[in-house]
Amino acid sequence: MAEVSEKASSYQGRDRRKSHPYPMMRRKRRIWRRRSIRRRIRIIAVLLAIGLAVAGLLALLHGQKAPVDPALALRRATTALEAGNYHAAHDQARQAATAAPRSAAAQMMLARTSLLLRQGVAAEAALDRALADGVPLAATLAERVEARLLLGNLAGAQDAVDRMPAERDAAMIRAAARLKAAQGGGGAALRRTLEQLVARYPDDARSWTELGRSRFGAGDMDGASHAAARAAALAPADPDALTLQGEVVRARYGLAAGLPWFQAALKRDPYDHPALIQYAATLGDLGRATDALATTRTALVSEPGSPEALYLQAVIAARAGRFALAQQALELTGGALRARPSVALLDGALAYAQGRPQHAVRVWTRLVTMQPMNVAARELLAAAQIAAGDRPAALATLRPILSRADADGYALRLAALAMPDRYAALLDRAAHGRRGDAAIFLADRPAAELAIAAGNAPTDPTYALGLIRGLASRGDRAGAIHKALALVRASPGAPAAQTAYGDTLATAGRMAEAVGPYARAADLTFDEPTMLRLIDAYQRTGRSQDAAVSLGLYLSQNPQSVAARRLLAQWQMVAGRWDEAIETLEGLRTQIGLRDVALLQHLAVAYAQSGDGVVARRYGAAAYRLAPMNAGVADAYGLALAAAGDEDGARQLFDKALALAPGDPVILAHRARL
Repeated sequence: MAEVSEKASSYQGRDRRKSHPYPMMRRKRRIWRRRSIRRRIRIIAVLLAIGLAVAGLLALLHGQKAPVDPALALRRATTALEAGNYHAAHDQARQAATAAPRSAAAQMMLARTSLLLRQGVAAEAALDRALADGVPLAATLAERVEARLLLGNLAGAQDAVDRMPAERDAAMIRAAARLKAAQGGGGAALRRTLEQLVARYPDDARSWTELGRSRFGAGDMDGASHAAARAAALAPADPDALTLQGEVVRARYGLAAGLPWFQAALKRDPYDHPALIQYAATLGDLGRATDALATTRTALVSEPGSPEALYLQAVIAARAGRFALAQQALELTGGALRARPSVALLDGALAYAQGRPQHAVRVWTRLVTMQPMNVAARELLAAAQIAAGDRPAALATLRPILSRADADGYALRLAALAMPDRYAALLDRAAHGRRGDAAIFLADRPAAELAIAAGNAPTDPTYALGLIRGLASRGDRAGAIHKALALVRASPGAPAAQTAYGDTLATAGRMAEAVGPYARAADLTFDEPTMLRLIDAYQRTGRSQDAAVSLGLYLSQNPQSVAARRLLAQWQMVAGRWDEAIETLEGLRTQIGLRDVALLQHLAVAYAQSGDGVVARRYGAAAYRLAPMNAGVADAYGLALAAAGDEDGARQLFDKALALAPGDPVILAHRARL
């Protein structure tokens, strides 16, 4: 039994493993055990690596950052500020103030850069900390006034001004003058103070910039140009000065001329909000919608929720026909720009396009109140009132236009809809297409009342212009000319004064004398109304070459101008340059669509004269559908049919055109060709 027991024990040991009936299983078990250990090691290593990575990430997110040297950050802020990079300067100043919260210099730098970025709350907080760190009260008062003006806290700003010492530096004087203007003291007082300031400190770029901005807002283009140029020369790295110069140059010489100045400002600070807004607006007006949209997005990064950027995005979307998107962008402004006429125009247009005429009436009524002599605004309001069912209101809106000899066809057609009893007569007047010379709007107040208002505000040209208009509209041309000349002498750098003087001379039949004031107005601001006046004066006085040069110069800077391109197309047609006229007219068609009768008429004539009767017939038919009782349209359609080989149809249309306009030499010549 003992032997059996020993054998059994031996069998249960190594000999048992050797005599296992499934040796392949035994071998695999040992391999599996080794592989299992290696796999566990790998898993543990991977988990350990993941843990270390997570720990590192947490340390990066929540751990201590590399310490900031406040002195170095402050020096960097100063360098960035001198280079015109306001945002970089503000970022470095914030780091310096955070690293050294008791540093008076860092807090003052943070306050100044916050003001440059229009962050009033941050500026006031930094000023409070600077005072607590020992900065003298007087050294913070100018910045305090600016911060409170940004916040609309006029009472607080006045308290800061009251604490200023009798001997004030340039910054204090500027701040006090700005507060007085904000309190209703008027821009004239601000300009006088700034003029005294630049005389005392001729190298103070900030004062020159503010003076230029004030003059620009008052319409003193010559004075604004001088101040803006001086500011840009003194501070060539200052985005504020460069942006102002861009605005002035754009107003004087055209859209394209202003672009380099805005680009220069953005080269200094790519996120400067005022420069971005002006740049985007200019790009949009030049037809560069994609670039304009990209710029507005950068502006929204610079100032999230910027009403100006959102408004420009709404304009871009509306021009692309995406009215719902435009409405959404405009609503995001929160009414911050409600007082601007351009915003009211867009708001009403979007409402009207989306079938909400009642809202359009409310908005455009406000627009006409702001600009009672804006013919286009009155026509838009009347159209909305008719759509809303208020015909008497539409007639009242149109009455100042209908009383003029130069009332346009659209106003007459609207009036026909508003007055069913005179529908046929008004449509007949519109169909003839004859318009008298432009006249001055009748004043809505007595001349004596206008004279009193002008006398009470001798430095405000608005009241003087109202008096001039009142005198001219009542037939006192000599009195109007006298007052306009006095206004020119008082404000020689104001284009509005020069234009008013030219208008009074033109209405008196002294067109040759009107050329001079119109040319001076164009030199001060070459906008569309001034361009049209100047070219008309040149043509009426036989100076066709000067008119052509003026139109070419204007189009070089404003290639999207509809009025200028219409005029160019007319000249090309008169000269018989039909292919060039077609190119110009087709560009206009792409821009304004196929509902413009005059454009369709001109396209029909141009294609007919170029020998393309098929296309001419198409455009002639489209124009005829819109205005079948217009003699010019019937004549153009007749030309188109003749070019297409339909002589019988052309003869009928020429006969109709002659019935509408008996004896017209152009139509007679076309009829005689058949």
